[in-house]
Amino acid sequence: MNNDVMIGTWAWGSGYNGSKMIFGKGYDEAALKNTFEKAVELGFLKWDTAAVYGMGSCERLLGNLIKGREDIFISTKYFPNRKFKSGALEKSFAESMERLGIKSADLFWIHKPNNLLENLKEAVPLMKDGRIKSVGISNVSMTDIKTAESFLDKHGLKLGAVQNHFSLLRNDQQPLIDYCVRSGITYYAYMVLEQGALAGRYNAENHFPTFSMRNLAFPKSKFRKIEQLLGMMKDIADKHGIDRSQIPILWAMAKGAVPIVGITKPSYAEKLSEALKADLTDEEIDRLTEEARRTGIRQQGSWEPQ
Repeated sequence: MNNDVMIGTWAWGSGYNGSKMIFGKGYDEAALKNTFEKAVELGFLKWDTAAVYGMGSCERLLGNLIKGREDIFISTKYFPNRKFKSGALEKSFAESMERLGIKSADLFWIHKPNNLLENLKEAVPLMKDGRIKSVGISNVSMTDIKTAESFLDKHGLKLGAVQNHFSLLRNDQQPLIDYCVRSGITYYAYMVLEQGALAGRYNAENHFPTFSMRNLAFPKSKFRKIEQLLGMMKDIADKHGIDRSQIPILWAMAKGAVPIVGITKPSYAEKLSEALKADLTDEEIDRLTEEARRTGIRQQGSWEPQ
């Protein structure tokens, strides 16, 4: 089992907040089925989704693929509104379980720290009866982490995981990662490839689809700023005999994070599996970190806290 990464499915769904809207590409269900099967064959058994990915369509698709399997680790999320509503977390959890076709979640996230303590309080009974095997919090600060830890400790429970945006172009999370490692909390990094900007397949000339959220988040002007970084990634990848798209993933792992890697083709699973056999040197990690810093870019999603 490849425990060093989790496979993400944000680019899998349809409709609002789905593949076409966010990534500018439609999805092919047959191709995603082949992708899932190849990834599982290669030992990628940890899968991440969310209620808001395609507004349930990602969960439904993943649920169809995991039918009859007992070896798949499932991570999904509840996105709370700004105003707390009693029962909303449990309702979202039940709906997610129905779409996924399972009775319990290996890892269940509060997707944003809105009304964090109130939502954690609603999660406690689900944790105690085993429906939530581990709870995580996403898009959070150090204060949020310690608040959650303290609250759960009073109930004899433990915070299982933190999931934040972390990449070469969003490298301000090291104190949180180090704290999580010391505290036995798994730190998951999302958008390590910046929705494809760091994959090496796009540049200022070959740009993201015009009508997509990632095009708005990463315009051509930013691609021009990362040309040297992409070149450095290629040089390092060639040295290790792996694809350039895997360098940011290995960099995040070297920093102590478990990357969540979105894949939509069987070949992407193969590239990831091959890359996990490589280790970047300390000198390579430092060079990448410095070159990324020199771009002056700090990526941030509209949903993230400042």
